[in-house]
Parts: sequence; C-alpha cells; structure tokens
Amino acid sequence: MIALTAKTLYTPLERVESPLLLLEDQHIVEVASQAAQAVPTGARVVDFGDAVLAPGYLDIHIHGGAGHDVMEADHAGLSAVEHLIAKHGVTGYFPTTVTAPVDQILSALERLATAIENRSQQNSGDGSLLAAPLGIHLEGPFISHARPGVHPPGDLLLPTIALFERFWQAARGNIRMMTIAPELDGALEVIAEAAKRGVCVSMGHSDADLEATRAGLAAGARHATHTFNAMRPLHHREPGIVGEVLTNPQLTADLIADGVHLHPSIVQLVLGAKGKENAVLITDAISATGMPDGRYPLGPFVVEVKDGKALYNGHLAGSILTLDVAVRNVMRFAHWDLQQALRAATLNPAGVAGLAGRGRLQAGARADLVVLSPCGDVRNTIIGGIVN
Repeated sequence: MIALTAKTLYTPLERVESPLLLLEDQHIVEVASQAAQAVPTGARVVDFGDAVLAPGYLDIHIHGGAGHDVMEADHAGLSAVEHLIAKHGVTGYFPTTVTAPVDQILSALERLATAIENRSQQNSGDGSLLAAPLGIHLEGPFISHARPGVHPPGDLLLPTIALFERFWQAARGNIRMMTIAPELDGALEVIAEAAKRGVCVSMGHSDADLEATRAGLAAGARHATHTFNAMRPLHHREPGIVGEVLTNPQLTADLIADGVHLHPSIVQLVLGAKGKENAVLITDAISATGMPDGRYPLGPFVVEVKDGKALYNGHLAGSILTLDVAVRNVMRFAHWDLQQALRAATLNPAGVAGLAGRGRLQAGARADLVVLSPCGDVRNTIIGGIVN
C-alpha cells in the first residue's frame, strides 16, 4: 500500500486539507485527512509537501503531439504522444481522427482500437508514464462544407447509417465520441443510432441554425465541440448553434482555452454561460505539440506551426496547447480558482464521455492523479498507482 500526503487535495468537488490518500492495486482505497486517519502499518509514505493532489486530466479531443499524429501507422508514435501528455498531467485521452479518405479512417480506427484493447488487457502498468487511450473521438467526415475548418472538403461525406456502421465495426465498438453537423441530410438518423450505442454525440463543424441544432438535440446529441470554432457565428436575431450552446443548461460544451482559438474574454463568456458543471476543457492538440516551429502532420495533410499557432492555408489547424496550460489559462482568463478549473479537465469530461471511475478521487476509483503546485504547475503524474 502507498500513502500519499500533501498540503491540499481536490476530489475535485471537495477540498481536503492535509490529505491522506491510500493506494493499492492500481486503485484508491481511501481519501481522508491526516487528522482523521493514521497511516496504515507498513505503507510506503510519499510526501509531496505543499503540493495539491487532484484527479488526472482527461483530454477527450486530441490529434497528436511529440511530432506524431494519432492516425499514423507507427505504433511508437502513439506511445510518444502518451508520454508527452502524461508529463502535462493527462492520464487518459481520446485519440481523435480527422477527415480523410474512408479507407484511411477505417485503418486508423482499427489501429486505435487495437491500442485501446491492448492497454486495457495489460492494465498492470510497467512503470512507464503513458496516458491511456480510453476511446476514440470520430471527428469528421460528417461535418459541414460551410464550416470544415481545415478538414479536406473533398473527403467530407453525408452521414449514413451504413457508413457509420463501417466505422463502428472498424473501431470494434471503441468510438466513444463523434462530432457531427446536425443540419446535414441523414444526420438525425445517425445521431440517434450513435446515441443508442452509447456514443457521446457532439455537434460541431456546423452551420446549423437554431431549429437544426434543437433537432440534433432531440435526436440524441448532448455536447458541443470546440465552442465558437467552426460554428455559425452568433447573431442577435439568428442565434444559431452558438446561441443554443450558451443558453441550454442541459447541453455540455468544450472549448480550446489557449488564447488563440478564443479571445480570453470569450473563454470567460463560455465558462460563465456553461458554468462549472457543464464546461469541458480540451486541447485539440496536433503533432506539433511539444515541438519547435516547423511543419507537422495532421491526419492526411501537413500543418505549419509558427509563433504559437498551427495553420493550414491560413486557417487555424488544431492547437499546440497542453491541458495543464488550459487549466492555468482558465484561472487567468475567467478568474476561476484552481479547484474550479480542475473540474473542467477531470470530472466534467469523465461525465460527458461516460468514463466511470475516472475524473474523481474517491475510494474504488482508478489511482490516476496529478500532483500540482499551488498555482497549477504539474510536478508529478501518477498513473495506475505507480509513483515514480
């Protein structure tokens, strides 16, 4: 048994001062205070001093990092991504596809499914600091020609049950999230079918008006992808998809809080509208994350990274954001405290994506956590109870 001590612990719903966190067999045994619980005899004690203990971060929208894209064939590339994001506090993530020819998407889904299943079967940990792939986020090809971002227009497709079934079979049921434009012909049928299978259907890359957005919600969509980005702009007489995202308390939404995709004041607006329960932080990070300026892959095309921006033909193409920076940016942009900001990177994405036993420090949960400085800098990441 391992006993962790620190100055503060955020579950993140509760704050525990002078905590005692007991870990055994990859899981949390007990969350207590040192005043209420003695260290069990024989336990290995690890004291993190003035640090904060929090659940490991969960990134449900990420395309790559460390020079590698999650759709590439090299298995070692996925490990490089996982090692990089683990150093930034991420313990679990959804590798996210981009629009490409169907055969390329199918091949990528098969490889990612294998990576997810292999990690699940191993599950014992070998001491490596690697974030775990927990499911696949299918972003494209069911998105709007009017709001494709940098997704290749020639590979965008209208949604059909038959094509969704091909993706589902290739992924062997590991698609946990799907971004779709609800206004497309056939979208409502695919939304309903995906939702029936437990997929978190997220509306994004969409030119939907208010009526089409609400039709998507009625069909089973329940989340929004990178709010404001690749969406019909908000208009005071035609609120569209953004208006619904900002005003519907049943609709959860994610955002890229890098200060590039959204002005800090808009980050504050989205977080204020969605509240601490319904806001989710994502990175939308690409292969260039953690790398110097240069040219890097994003699915089937190459992106130019310079001065903190990833661009393709002059358009933003994902980010080079890490989730720990997003948490700290929320503290600066929206004046949230660390406990509030943590929720948007832990408990909220776990709830949105249906990741039971993750995103919260409690007895029985998997021992995935991040050790932070009081201002949110990552000092250590613990995955599966392995303390390095």
